[in-house]
Amino acid sequence: MKLDRKKHWETVYETKNPDQVSWTQETPITSLELIQSFGLKKTAKIIDIGGGDSKLVDYLLHEGFENVTVLDISAKSLEKAKNRLGEKANKVNWIVSDITDFEPNITFDVWHDRAAFHFLTTPEQIKKYMKTARKTVSGFLIIGTFSKNGPKKCSGLEIKQYNENELTSELKDGFDKIKCVTEDHLTPFDTIQNFLFCSFKSQSNRKTSGAQRV
Repeated sequence: MKLDRKKHWETVYETKNPDQVSWTQETPITSLELIQSFGLKKTAKIIDIGGGDSKLVDYLLHEGFENVTVLDISAKSLEKAKNRLGEKANKVNWIVSDITDFEPNITFDVWHDRAAFHFLTTPEQIKKYMKTARKTVSGFLIIGTFSKNGPKKCSGLEIKQYNENELTSELKDGFDKIKCVTEDHLTPFDTIQNFLFCSFKSQSNRKTSGAQRV
């Protein structure tokens, strides 16, 4: 199954340009606003889970963040991002991995995930994801998933929709919710996808965080 998932995403990124996939977002406004709300130092360690060739990394580098990691199951997607960034790509840590196989040996101040979590549809996958997140996130976590008003499939794959209560419940063991917002994403095909974005604070960070909420 894991091999099939990787093959699926490699094929997608090998055969399609950004304007041919629904998740392409020219400016990741909601993600940036949530990250900015944490009041982070520019040395904060930020990881973008399932980042692919998303432009979030471009904006984070532009804002002066020095420790950015992008993880994706598809090597081709990261190759595209590196080519787009040119010399700036050397400032980023690139990781090719299925998130359910990811076993980092460092912690991150921010774990950002837009449109990766909702592809995990079995209890086992979600459990593995949450175990890794609890162990890895020392600061904040952002998840953007399809809402109950969003699509039921993406890229031909089944996804799992969430509402605010369901997503909060899934993360309650390890994370406290800060806020949730919904967003209509306009795809390159001029269709609308409704996303739910929620930000959380690591429960291990309750007493130690000096970051400010905005």
